[in-house]
Amino acid sequence: MVYVGSRRTAGSYFSARRSRRGVKHWLRNSFVAGLVLVAPLFITVVALRIVFGWLLGFVDPIVAATQLTALTGNNELVAQLLALGVLLGIIVLVGAVTQWGLGRRLFGELDRLIGLIPFVRVIYMSVRQVSDSLTSSESRFETTVLVEYPREGVYSLGFVTDESPDPVQAATGPAYNVYFPFSPNPTNGQLAMVPEDQVTEIDMAPRQGLRLLVTTGLAESTDDIDEIEQYVDADLDELK
Repeated sequence: MVYVGSRRTAGSYFSARRSRRGVKHWLRNSFVAGLVLVAPLFITVVALRIVFGWLLGFVDPIVAATQLTALTGNNELVAQLLALGVLLGIIVLVGAVTQWGLGRRLFGELDRLIGLIPFVRVIYMSVRQVSDSLTSSESRFETTVLVEYPREGVYSLGFVTDESPDPVQAATGPAYNVYFPFSPNPTNGQLAMVPEDQVTEIDMAPRQGLRLLVTTGLAESTDDIDEIEQYVDADLDELK
């Protein structure tokens, strides 16, 4: 009788232990599932607050200078919305003026004058280049290529930006400047000067290649992946 009671006690112990493990497993899975749903919402709210605070830094001086609060019956929110509309209107007006020949020349002269100011020109020209690249409808990259890198038998996706400088080609022969973006953040990468015979051009638009890198290959169709493999296999056959 004592032996049977001991077995029952042991069985109850292991049953309770399994039950506790089940509760811990359920709590962990529930927490992870909740975190996946709440985290994007939380980050979005924080980002919107940052953007809204940044906009207020431009809007509030307009409200104070134009005394819009008095015109809106001391309704600060309406005054801020009106000031935001005024700010957007000014931006549109400036953009319209630059479409004319005289306006384009005036802003070109402004660029030249800012370029004469030390330190300020570094910040201004950097921001200007970034904004131009974002608003340009054409890609800065010429062609999409494959280069056998970082080791034999492994190919990296790159983009030809231009021919290599003359001193480089004098030392290596015909070569190209090839930019190798990092995945999934293509704004970081490295520049290499690759001999022409080591560059394999593929029939893939630079925008399509960038999408392949940003999504780590997940958002591309299987046809694109097969296309890359086809070029790789062709090069390997030539090496044999």
